[in-house]
Amino acid sequence: MEIQELQKLCIDVTLLTKEVGHFILEERKTFSQSQIEKKGHNDLVSYVDKTAEERIVLKLKSLLPEAGFYTEEATDNSKGEKYNWIIDPLDGTTNFIHGIPCFCISIALLENDELILGVVHELNLDECFYAWKTGGAFMNGKSISVSSINKLSDSLIATGFPYHNYDRMIPYMQVFDWCMRNTHGLRRLGSAAADLAYVACGRFEAFYEYGLNAWDVAGGAIIVKEAGGHVTDFNGGSNFIFGGELIAANKKVHTEMYNVISTEFQKN
Repeated sequence: MEIQELQKLCIDVTLLTKEVGHFILEERKTFSQSQIEKKGHNDLVSYVDKTAEERIVLKLKSLLPEAGFYTEEATDNSKGEKYNWIIDPLDGTTNFIHGIPCFCISIALLENDELILGVVHELNLDECFYAWKTGGAFMNGKSISVSSINKLSDSLIATGFPYHNYDRMIPYMQVFDWCMRNTHGLRRLGSAAADLAYVACGRFEAFYEYGLNAWDVAGGAIIVKEAGGHVTDFNGGSNFIFGGELIAANKKVHTEMYNVISTEFQKN
């Protein structure tokens, strides 16, 4: 896909997230706990997620008819030969359900196995983060970049708490303990998409988590990379979209963060 075409597509997707985001925020005003459904242990969903995803898929089909989909709510999981959208219509559903103001729409586009476009729209602050391949990263029209802090001791770290896969809790808590003692602290927002967007714009120096899905991280990962950051799995490799684990940081902090995580996770 040509750069100009990709840029236009990215802007069209940001407009789509604004439209669907308005629907989500309007529904939040009258949302009731009785409208919650459970997909699994601590895995919640509502008609808002489902309707938002249906609207997103319908529009994306008109923007790029040849593309397939990876969707959280299984609205459409037909696969394209070259292009595939990865969609989380409401990342931070638990926050949304409980009225906590941090939840996002996250949309990414894969060309073969490479991320080429990402949009993360945090709805409560109306901050739309976006990037396309080789185009840089932006938030509401302004260029963004990762933090310039160069050591973990001066860093603020984001993470997410496992909510169904507790098999790696021992090394996870050891990393948590290390970060509490050796950084400016840890934050848990409840939305991996927001965590990654905040790494991209320099609010966090690093983010790590396991038990993730592709739709949690794909949109934010390319934004971090285009903002000058580094994204890997826990082994330092590139299997962070579908591999269920991720480290995202500015390049100066990433090496140190990787060393801490790999040391603890390889011991257990």
